[in-house]
Amino acid sequence: MTLNEPMENLNNSSILVTGATGSFGQQCVRRLLTEHKPKRVVVFSRDELKQFEMQQRMPEKDYPIRYFIGDVRDADRLRRACSGIDIVIHAAAMKHVTASEYNPTECIATNVDGSKNLIEAAIDCGVQRVLALSTDKAVNPVNLYGATKLCAEKLFVAANNLSGRRKTRFSVVRYGNVAGSRGSVIPLFKRFLLEGRTCLPITHPDMTRFLITLDQGVDFVLGNLPFMAGGEVFIPKLPSFRITDLVDLLGEGLSADVIGIRAGEKLHELMIASEESRNAVDMGDHYVIEPMFTWWNTTAFAERMAKHGKRVPEGFSYASNTNDNWLSSTALRAIAETISAA
Repeated sequence: MTLNEPMENLNNSSILVTGATGSFGQQCVRRLLTEHKPKRVVVFSRDELKQFEMQQRMPEKDYPIRYFIGDVRDADRLRRACSGIDIVIHAAAMKHVTASEYNPTECIATNVDGSKNLIEAAIDCGVQRVLALSTDKAVNPVNLYGATKLCAEKLFVAANNLSGRRKTRFSVVRYGNVAGSRGSVIPLFKRFLLEGRTCLPITHPDMTRFLITLDQGVDFVLGNLPFMAGGEVFIPKLPSFRITDLVDLLGEGLSADVIGIRAGEKLHELMIASEESRNAVDMGDHYVIEPMFTWWNTTAFAERMAKHGKRVPEGFSYASNTNDNWLSSTALRAIAETISAA
């Protein structure tokens, strides 16, 4: 399987996307409606303005789509939204590191309590599959956002203990920085350039990150839905880039102003910690971390692993600074050119 492998079995499914008016959510919904034939796609978010704007582009009269105002913090509303749903893609989250540090209880309410609410609603409503989005910041977290996403990962993996005869399966996708998402560095830098700045702020000259495009993120999520046994953490193999490389390619005569690492920010990101290596499998173009539970259904996964996979060495880690795959300046420029200013 590759990041761009097509998927057919979303046809005739009812799919709920939480956080569907966010950067990932909107792209995911658009792709579901234009490339597949779902029975219906339910947009679930608390932002009525963004839902209104989305309705103008994708009206209910032209697409099998429904718009549902709601917050994952509201268990009753979430349970109503999950009624008759086959698949849930859980993208709703409070994502900004600085805002989460300053408003910790709000971050916990959305990322942890909201995950718990979704798990219970999915089981109660007989949803077949739930795939939750996570982040590299959940690995050995140093900020509250990462800690809440680690907690959410654990909740979704352990939720497979709870579904019983209803057979609801829960898995997680974990990946790095999404190019062009709201609040990310490329649209921010482009806005600064439009304002006439020639000196761009960076937190540290050695900082590295993993990078994935929105379309690659959607491909990876939709591509792994049919392979879920329940409990896996799916991790794509991604290129790394240096923040300073981005400054260099955005234009002639630009310089960097080192403003210092912000509260809760790492110099480099991890996608697999060495402690997770004993359960990690290299599947060619991605990794899978198996759950450490006796109920883990290895039968279906063992067949895929025999064809495509091998266990990683004990002590293996997957970090942005030691990655053997780096974005070339040409590739990074091509990505940056597709992204508008914030």
